[in-house]
Amino acid sequence: MTALLMAEGVTCRFGGLVALDAVDFHVGEGEIVGLIGPNGSGKSTLLSCLSAGRRADAGRIRLSGRDITRRRPSTVARMGLTRTFQDARVFGELTVTENVLLSRDWTRLPSFGLLRPPERAARERAAMLLDLVGLGGLAGEKAGSLSGGQQRLLELVMAMMPGPKVVMLDEATSGVNPALIAELSQHLRLLHREERVSFVIVEHNVGFVFGMADRIVVLQQGRVLAEGPPAEVKSNQEVIDAYLGA
Repeated sequence: MTALLMAEGVTCRFGGLVALDAVDFHVGEGEIVGLIGPNGSGKSTLLSCLSAGRRADAGRIRLSGRDITRRRPSTVARMGLTRTFQDARVFGELTVTENVLLSRDWTRLPSFGLLRPPERAARERAAMLLDLVGLGGLAGEKAGSLSGGQQRLLELVMAMMPGPKVVMLDEATSGVNPALIAELSQHLRLLHREERVSFVIVEHNVGFVFGMADRIVVLQQGRVLAEGPPAEVKSNQEVIDAYLGA
């Protein structure tokens, strides 16, 4: 499998605290990678370094073979890597469609995106993505009126709108009604198939991530503790002791 996203020796420090200690991490084309570990293990910090939200103190990160280690977040997004966050970030006073159309310009001028009339192709893509996740009927509603799970889906569509190669999801099931988590899984699989995008899923819901991922990476105290197919990682005694429990 070709490595689409490759991180080598990524180290990140917060003062005297080493949040990431020479972490190697990769994502293949069309792969779904689950990233798990205890609180404080470095999962969200790794996502921030990969997406250029925080600059790594050491190491190198490449996307499609191009070095993105010192790039700006907008440049990294334009090159094909987008993400969501632990708390859904939508513009509550804008409609669902306006949120999606605004997100196409995150890689350009996010403050002025809505001042440029959206071309027909952008509106058609926004409608298509909203339909794929079941939000088409809410396109004209204010985003602030959506449920927590619906806002999660909207944020996912916003991350998909620029046509990325890799989408990183930070706590995708947070705030989602347990009854709707299976539906979220179906939407992710549909987007994965239709858009041919790779996903990195940071998640505390072990059942969800083990059911979705092709490969699991486990972080512990800023280092990779284990990685491999879900069944192999689930039976790894070190992972059981450090995170999964008996």
